[in-house]
Amino acid sequence: MSHSRQTASNGESIAEEDLLRAGLYSTLATLLSAPPAEDTLRTVAALSGDASDLGEGISALATVARGTAEAAVKREYDALFIGLGRGELLPYASFYLTGFLNEKPLARLRGHMAELGIERNPDVKEPEDHIATLCDMMAGLIRGTFGTPLSVEDQHAFFNTHVATWAPHFFKDLEAAKGSVFYAPVGKIGRAFMEIEIEAFRMEA
Repeated sequence: MSHSRQTASNGESIAEEDLLRAGLYSTLATLLSAPPAEDTLRTVAALSGDASDLGEGISALATVARGTAEAAVKREYDALFIGLGRGELLPYASFYLTGFLNEKPLARLRGHMAELGIERNPDVKEPEDHIATLCDMMAGLIRGTFGTPLSVEDQHAFFNTHVATWAPHFFKDLEAAKGSVFYAPVGKIGRAFMEIEIEAFRMEA
């Protein structure tokens, strides 16, 4: 394992393995926040993975991306997450935890965001407990985008409260969804990554 480090904007050093975690969170955020544009598809198509569950998901996603047009992914994204009235899946913590949108999990998240100095992006209309937004927040907390990179303990607290409680279930649903073609391996990647994060935080505790 490499032990090289990168310096955050505030001078804090970040280990390479944490930068890789942040990069994976960012990739999930990009793919789940909106249908990927052609340049994103080309980037994804160039990825390669190892023989692990996560690596197999990455390799499968790259293979699908190489044979998928931007318009087809947009149709799939719309069917999965938007639909006529609603999509096949509702990627929100509140819905997965309570069965309704805009419930206590969202209020709890907003309180935690305020404590950490994370401001809502006014250009994003979705509630903050959307899976893409939470992945983006995790990446930022690791990198120190919102200030000092969080300690492992504080990352664990945020992850356990707002992500681990429901994201593994969501990613399993995404992997198995009827409309998932491009997004089936995205679900596999997310599911495998959540398992790794849960185990890693458990070992750090």
